[in-house]
Amino acid sequence: MQRRTILTLLGGMAAALRAAPAPARDDQDRARAALAAGEIRPLSEILAEVERRYIGRVIEVELDREDGRWVYEFKLLPPSGRVYELEVDAATAALLKSKGPVQERR
Repeated sequence: MQRRTILTLLGGMAAALRAAPAPARDDQDRARAALAAGEIRPLSEILAEVERRYIGRVIEVELDREDGRWVYEFKLLPPSGRVYELEVDAATAALLKSKGPVQERR
């Protein structure tokens, strides 16, 4: 009886996997597709704006989809050594959220 239950569960899982949309191979594919669709601006443009506006060296960037919106997440390391984070709208470059000791240029 247990074997039949396990086989039924495995069959159901296989069917669910076939029905699920195939995920993008990696983040680069997702970014390229979003850029090609005009949903985001190129990272180089957003990065230049972040570096112009904020003090610190960008040490990490991620692109995520949050609440139907593409968001670039930046981690910056300023001279003070206290890392801070910025969430920037990937289509408009508008600052959505910040965390930590954000340092804007004057």
